[in-house]
Amino acid sequence: MLWDLFCRVIDNHGDLGVAWRLATDLAERGERARLWVDDASALAWMAPEGAAGVEVLPWRGEGEFPPPGEVVVELFGCDPPQGFVAGMAAAARPPVWINLEYLSAEDYVERSHGLPSPQFSGAGAGLTKHFFYPGFTAATGGLLRERDLARRRATFDRAAWLQAQGTGWQPHERVVSLFCYRRHAALWHWLADRPTLLLATPGAAQADIGELPPDVRLHRLPWLTQRDYDHLLWASDLNFVRGEDSFVRAQWAGIPFVWQIYEQYDGVHAGKLDAFMDRFLHGSDAHFSAQVRALWLSWNGFGDAPPALPEAAPWRAACGRWRQSLEIQNDLTAQLQGFVAAKR
Repeated sequence: MLWDLFCRVIDNHGDLGVAWRLATDLAERGERARLWVDDASALAWMAPEGAAGVEVLPWRGEGEFPPPGEVVVELFGCDPPQGFVAGMAAAARPPVWINLEYLSAEDYVERSHGLPSPQFSGAGAGLTKHFFYPGFTAATGGLLRERDLARRRATFDRAAWLQAQGTGWQPHERVVSLFCYRRHAALWHWLADRPTLLLATPGAAQADIGELPPDVRLHRLPWLTQRDYDHLLWASDLNFVRGEDSFVRAQWAGIPFVWQIYEQYDGVHAGKLDAFMDRFLHGSDAHFSAQVRALWLSWNGFGDAPPALPEAAPWRAACGRWRQSLEIQNDLTAQLQGFVAAKR
């Protein structure tokens, strides 16, 4: 089928990152995708070779639009152009219309996933939009996960990849990746306990580095393709990630990670952070859980900095268990395809 995906880039790369991953995953499963986006410039480094079966089109508010595909997905409530919606309403067989929401671990996600939203006015009057929520439980839409992801991860050569990036990595060095909105002042203290290779992504992670501890060695990375960002996560012993896309990829890596949630002006991100920590740490040792919670809260500006990072072994074991719990669930693309089939 032909899927029309609509995406607006707000102020970071995650919106487009999720949209591109979904578009390419659909294409790899035999579908066709048109990605309508208002700023596709990041695809120049995120996916420089494009993808077979995916067409990228500029978002426009006016003018003639081609007939809609069988499925229309608006990412994160971006509201497709009214002219396109009018074409949906006029179609002999209107497309399945889905609002793919932001990822959250909060309880409302299970209650809201799949709910219909009849359109009573405007260009789409008479149509029904459905809410589709990604999530971490079987009662949600799951997470984006390519069908070959586990195989690629299992055959990944860490040393070869690090060498190809010119990092000069030595086997005795801990590898830490840093992708953040802002750095915490305690980071250098946390990393000073052992020889560390810090792989910093462009942006805030590389800004105003200052003086590093003697045993911390910095390597400034260029912008990476989505596939190479996965490789960065797999090559590291600890990953600092942010937003939604890198947050999900860190969970598939199964390696200790620290999440910097996207900050919202009304402070509701605090509840979202707590909701995920509650799920992720459920059943873990109380001391370990307290260590991770303190670190994550501090990294997000909600508490004092802990004196040290959690112990690596229980942390890695917890991430492995968490990944296994996610892998037994159907992935988001497969669930979307099943949802559409049922609605058609």
